[in-house]
Amino acid sequence: MARYFEVHPDNPQPRTIRQVVDLVRDGGLIAYPTDSCFALGCQLGNRAGLDRIRKIRQLDERHHFTLVCHDFAQLGQFVHISNSVFRMVKACTPGSYTFILPATPEVPRKLMHPRKRTVGVRIPRHTVAQALVAELGEPLMSSTLILPEENEPMTRGDDIREHLDHALDVILDAGECGIEPTTVVDLSQSEPVVLRRGAGDPSPFE
Repeated sequence: MARYFEVHPDNPQPRTIRQVVDLVRDGGLIAYPTDSCFALGCQLGNRAGLDRIRKIRQLDERHHFTLVCHDFAQLGQFVHISNSVFRMVKACTPGSYTFILPATPEVPRKLMHPRKRTVGVRIPRHTVAQALVAELGEPLMSSTLILPEENEPMTRGDDIREHLDHALDVILDAGECGIEPTTVVDLSQSEPVVLRRGAGDPSPFE
């Protein structure tokens, strides 16, 4: 049964954030709010957590997982980013975008796309998500919380508890969050490619 925590959306209680992060460090799988919608998250390198996310969402090995980062200094440890790409990403972050970029050796092999050696990265605007990754001190390995039989992501903590209480260790609820997943942009090639239209405006990359 998942532990259920409620925090203020703009001023999350530091003690609660620390409790959640301690559970992440202990191998926990969490559902947490972002500026696009709820996401599933676990610690980088948590293979069991990664497999649990795959099972919940019924994902194959080609799925791009996302490293949710606190800032550009953290992001730069995990992806190769040229000056021109940096300017494009900088103009749209923090925000509701996921960028696909070539992974550095810091990224666990199991997280990378098996052929392209790429990984998704993002810097969220949501205060609670920012507080989590700041306290953790490293990115959260994440995936949008969309159940296999659904077309829309989950956006309410009580709905997540009803459907996934048995499958998660923590549900962190800060009230209503975004209702659309991120816009996904592949920046690993010479030209940007919008892979998914979502909450972020795709026009700068088209």
